[in-house]
Amino acid sequence: MKRIVMPILIVGALGLMSEEVEAAPTHELLVGTYTQGSSEGIYRYAFDTRTGQIAPEPLQVVKSANPSWLTLSRDQHTLFVVNENGPGQADPAGRVSSFSIDRKSHQISPVNQVASLGDEPTHSSLSSDGRYLFVANYAVQPTPGGSVSVIPVGEGGQLSAVVQQESHEASHVNPERQASSHVHSVVSSPDGRSVFVSDLGADKVFVYRYDANNQARPLTAANPAEASLPAGSGPRHLVFSKDGKHAYLTLEMSAQVAVFDYHDGSLIQRQLVALTDKPEAQARAAGALHVSPDGRFLYVSNRGTANELLVYAIDPATGMLKSVQRRSVEGDHPREFSLDPSGKFVLIANQKSNRIVVLDRDPKTGMLGKTVQKFSIDSPSDLKFLPAR
Repeated sequence: MKRIVMPILIVGALGLMSEEVEAAPTHELLVGTYTQGSSEGIYRYAFDTRTGQIAPEPLQVVKSANPSWLTLSRDQHTLFVVNENGPGQADPAGRVSSFSIDRKSHQISPVNQVASLGDEPTHSSLSSDGRYLFVANYAVQPTPGGSVSVIPVGEGGQLSAVVQQESHEASHVNPERQASSHVHSVVSSPDGRSVFVSDLGADKVFVYRYDANNQARPLTAANPAEASLPAGSGPRHLVFSKDGKHAYLTLEMSAQVAVFDYHDGSLIQRQLVALTDKPEAQARAAGALHVSPDGRFLYVSNRGTANELLVYAIDPATGMLKSVQRRSVEGDHPREFSLDPSGKFVLIANQKSNRIVVLDRDPKTGMLGKTVQKFSIDSPSDLKFLPAR
């Protein structure tokens, strides 16, 4: 009898183990899009971290106007999106929306929406304690120009009206693109005490001190209150190194990466790296940048006619960058990209060619390899991962 029963039990156990192994690699991918075309808003897909494949059909489509940037709460149960609306669009007012994410099903449901009090909000981030959402109003037109909006976040992700707004003087170096402030991103320091505002129109990163107890004015100008960049360079996005001792900033208009030492709210520039040697302005459109989870590599996108993803090794002692690779994104206008949870793939949101391109990645060398998938979706702009259910 034992010889009959035992194999059945073993087979059953192996079957359960097989199901667990099959289920384990699946995470979920959130895709923010622009909705002037066929896209409807936010898309949620299954993503297989073994194969690098995005499932062909979405798990959910959340209708939202131009949800171009996605911000997840620390517990990943709340999603905040900027609705990058502005003059000439169906909705001419910039807005910010909050959604809840069900802990078990990951179903996304609306919480509420507030005005950002600026045009074309293009980026957001949460304060270190999660009490405020910092929103970058880019504002394409010079009037009223760009600004930072501070929005309180209540229980369950409920957003309140803007409590503080800050704007800056433009550099006017480029008469077309720098006639006014154009705030492109707002990022907190690793310790959460400082907030850095990258202003493409001013050629500066403005530094604020964060005080959660000052509910009327959570941000106050630091001392020093700014870090200046080369004239006409156009600061865009800032990220910190894994150890928090260095920071990296894309300069959109000059297609460069500035490398800083960081200490207690101060940025000290140490290196300026060119993303291209092409002289024409069309090849200079630096975009997103991200540090690998192990802190060893920096990835940077350059859009325009270049359309490349560049890989740099980070010196562990100095934070300086050394070129490793440049790789075609096999599309047009890589607005954002993301490393998947396994670290084996890079997903690139090619906005103007309506495609997410998945590339193989070697975690040891940082090198990007073969193309794994070309996934069609209209105007992708941001990519964020949710953990496996």
